[in-house]
Amino acid sequence: MPALSGFLWLVSYWLIGEVVIHFTGLPISSGVIGMLLLCATLAVRGRVPTSIASAAQPLIALLAMLIMPGVVGVFFIIGELAGQWTAILIALLLGTLLSVITTLWLLKRLITPTHAR
Repeated sequence: MPALSGFLWLVSYWLIGEVVIHFTGLPISSGVIGMLLLCATLAVRGRVPTSIASAAQPLIALLAMLIMPGVVGVFFIIGELAGQWTAILIALLLGTLLSVITTLWLLKRLITPTHAR
């Protein structure tokens, strides 16, 4: 039952993201907005509830399947992207680099070093 409760929390934050997008018109995915709000909530609480962790774990295992439809969709619009390969390559490289740098910075800040006694 904790997984169901956690899944309802995840869906609730996604729906909150939908509402924010609807009323603000931001050009961002509602899932991203919901995830940022969930991250802020968890940061304020200082811990991840067991229900959310138990609901998120199976979803992480299926992450590749959740991304696959977007990747496959690119093949249907490949002709429209013909003249934009330089911009796409730069966006991919910069996005990957910024993602890695951000992840490393967060890990450095959030993981406290353990000192041997």
